[in-house]
Amino acid sequence: MHVAVLATGGKDSTLALYKALTRGYKVEYLVTMIPLREDSWMFHYPNIRLMDLFAEAVDIPLVKAETSGTKEKEVEDLKRLIRKLDIEGIVSGAVASNYQKTRIEKICKELDLKCINPLWQQAPINLLNEILDLKFEVIITGVSAQGFTLEWLGRKIDRTTIKDLMKLYSQYGISIVGEGGEYETLVLDAQFFKKKIKIVEAEKIWRNQSGYFLVRKAKLESK
Repeated sequence: MHVAVLATGGKDSTLALYKALTRGYKVEYLVTMIPLREDSWMFHYPNIRLMDLFAEAVDIPLVKAETSGTKEKEVEDLKRLIRKLDIEGIVSGAVASNYQKTRIEKICKELDLKCINPLWQQAPINLLNEILDLKFEVIITGVSAQGFTLEWLGRKIDRTTIKDLMKLYSQYGISIVGEGGEYETLVLDAQFFKKKIKIVEAEKIWRNQSGYFLVRKAKLESK
């Protein structure tokens, strides 16, 4: 089946991409929406403009479009982009967000495409352990929930990080995979990458009780 993967460069969409590839789907495109505001209902904001570099790293063509980030209108923007593609299905990294899943399913139904959600309803701790078992190199690029501090920005996800996320879950009830927008991530390398992403220059930005790790400069390196 010829598919496109909704991609942000984060851990969930990258794991969904990996599963699509290993299950034999022909991934024709990565599809990325670039919100013009930080509080998009559907799409990642921190470092989304690195997707050109990410697409080159995985060697899959990227199609992208900007969206205002306005509730529901951004869904129509995504539909308009997908409609142009010659594909049979859409792959998403939705884990537990019914808001995200139902809107992607609606787009697929209207465009007569199969909706593929390989991570849906999987146990969050299993997903985090899986990305480590697969040797994904992942950093945290945004935090916006109680318990997170400036020190989380740029932090690599490893076994210790998972333990600390579990502590925040116990204390504050956060989603340990960040499904509620508690944190966002960037995958720098994985076994199926052709090249890896190296951060050259970055800045931690913090205001009120949230912040993001702004990558100002990055490059690709051979593996």
